[in-house]
Parts: sequence; structure tokens; C-alpha cells
Amino acid sequence: MSDAEFDALKRQEGVLTFPAFDEEIAHAVGSLLRKRASAAKAGVVIDIRTANRRYYFCALPGSTPDNDEWARRKANVVLRCHESSYLFGKRLEAKGRAQWPDQALPHEDYATHGGAFPVRVASAGVIASIAVSGLPSREDHDMIVRALAEHLGVTDCPRTP
Repeated sequence: MSDAEFDALKRQEGVLTFPAFDEEIAHAVGSLLRKRASAAKAGVVIDIRTANRRYYFCALPGSTPDNDEWARRKANVVLRCHESSYLFGKRLEAKGRAQWPDQALPHEDYATHGGAFPVRVASAGVIASIAVSGLPSREDHDMIVRALAEHLGVTDCPRTP
């Protein structure tokens, strides 16, 4: 991945910042993701959570219990590292490093694959994670990015490389 591609992923996180976030907003974002996934006939799990509480969960037809686990593990990366699981994983890959043992992120609880994105609130930082699991890593990530751009009314969000 080039420096420009890393910059695009980082810019996504910067422009997709919430002014506030609560249960109602989580439901609206989750519902938008569900609508988009259903229209695409994507068998995914959608999981929006904080470090200690789930705000939204949906399993669409075609998803499996394994997708629940992948969503949880990708969300844990966001909640610990405060960046998308896709960006974090690509950074590790570029350095020739692994989540275990290099980053001390055990595979049972962390997955450095695309599909979890930080809920960053302007006045508070990262407070939650939005995870999608069931598609290839880049597509899981991009599904979240496109939905957040729509929800937040962001028109200048970089494309997912």
C-alpha cells in the first residue's frame, strides 16, 4: 500500500467524525447499513458497540455465527488502537509485522482485517466501533465508510484504496 493510500484511509477517519453519538444515532447508522447490505444481498453481521456495551446488532440472511466473532474481534482492534481495523492491519502488513506476537494482540480476541471503523466524536475521541463482517476485508470497510459518509452528509470522503 502506498503512502497516498494510507493517507486516504487516515483522512476517512478524520472526515467521518460525529458531533455526538448515542443509542439513537447508533440505531440510525445500523439501520442504514442494514438497508445498504440488504439491497446488495450481502450476508453480513453489523455490530455497533462501545468497550462495554452493544448498541446495535443485526445478522442478515447468509451470515454465520462466525461473522459474529469476526465482528467482535475487529471491533476490539478499533477500541484498543483507535483506528480502523483495515488501516491497522495494512500498517502491520507494510512493516512485515503480525498482530501476534509483534503487537500482543491474541487471535482469539483481535482480528486485524478490514471491517471495523472507529466512532470518533469531535469532543471526546474514539468512543465506539462499527463493525461489518461477511464480505472481503476491503468491502466490509468500504460498506461502513460509504454509510457513514451518507449519514454524516460528507461529500469529500476519500475512496477506499
